[in-house]
Amino acid sequence: MRPIYLDNAATSWPKPDVMMQAMMDFNSNIGANPGRSGHRLSVEASRIIFNARDAIASILGAEDTDCIVFTRNATEGLNTIIRGLLQTGDHVITSSMEHNSVMRPLRAAEHDGIELSVIKCSASGDINPDEIASAIKKNTKLIIITHASNVTGIIMPIADIADIARKHDVIFCVDASQTAGSLPINVTKDNVDILVFTGHKSLYGPQGTGGFYIRKGIETLIKPLERGGTGSRSEFEEHPDFMPDLFESGTPNTIGLAGLGAAAEYILKIGVDVIRKKEIGMTKMFLEGVSSIEGVRVYCNTDPNRRTPLVSFTIDGMTPSDISYKLDERFDIMSRPGLHCAPSAHRTIGTFPQGTVRFSFGMFTTEQEIKTAIKAIEILSYEHKK
Repeated sequence: MRPIYLDNAATSWPKPDVMMQAMMDFNSNIGANPGRSGHRLSVEASRIIFNARDAIASILGAEDTDCIVFTRNATEGLNTIIRGLLQTGDHVITSSMEHNSVMRPLRAAEHDGIELSVIKCSASGDINPDEIASAIKKNTKLIIITHASNVTGIIMPIADIADIARKHDVIFCVDASQTAGSLPINVTKDNVDILVFTGHKSLYGPQGTGGFYIRKGIETLIKPLERGGTGSRSEFEEHPDFMPDLFESGTPNTIGLAGLGAAAEYILKIGVDVIRKKEIGMTKMFLEGVSSIEGVRVYCNTDPNRRTPLVSFTIDGMTPSDISYKLDERFDIMSRPGLHCAPSAHRTIGTFPQGTVRFSFGMFTTEQEIKTAIKAIEILSYEHKK
């Protein structure tokens, strides 16, 4: 019997069977380097990557598959954008709910002469778009905001922020690590310039996969993080300037992208809207179940429609690490305690430095698992009061 896995915001598990099958098929029957040879196995490897790119583009609402760039993870994508775009004297706006994969590159850029404005969110994690508009200056080049917090699950109004960015001719980048695959996204309709995703969370792909969407024309403003072999224009020693080769150097993680592509096609068959509806139901069920348990505190807006299937909570008198340990040892429930690589977010909601316990549900989470988790929290709270 498998454990009750409620740590999908860190990495989703279990994965769809088609993901593993696609990776095994690649390793057993293809195995070649895409774009580097003229034989049929190399061509087939290239086809696999193209299909993965096409499936991700469909999930994100991108009109051109060449606007999808693959990286090892969202962190590499975010570093590519931040380090490749910003120059000394530029101004950047972000929020206080960001993950360290945004904050750390920005703090490093700040040391190199970048001006940074961090918009303070409310205690529930909400951001006021008007405050972003008020922070824009003549030298503002980038607004970078999480689509949904990995601490509270609160969903940010990215369409409203995109309108502000477009009005002021500022590039808008969305960190969709927590939302791509489980929350409807349309980068074209929402006027998003750049959107960074990871493959191993709500896209249900393997670890070591991710990437970003970039609106056509924006790529000319960004220096690639790496340069090298791409399999294209091999007669030149200068790096290609066209997409997606501009940002994809070296042998790709083809076996991983085979799995990511299969998982993305699986999501498309189910429908992101269907997944979203199920996850809202699970979140609502959990929130209602713990609402009457004395000593349990849930952080963020309790409306399940305004959050991803993620809940941060504490139990009075117990440390998050102690709660998580007991959930694992006694109830076989997997959770994540602490600061979740987002200390700024925890300062915002008032849970720094100990953090919270985070439950994050996925499309394979069952109602029975939710009920068991609620009961376990009730038992721990009751025992601690005695």
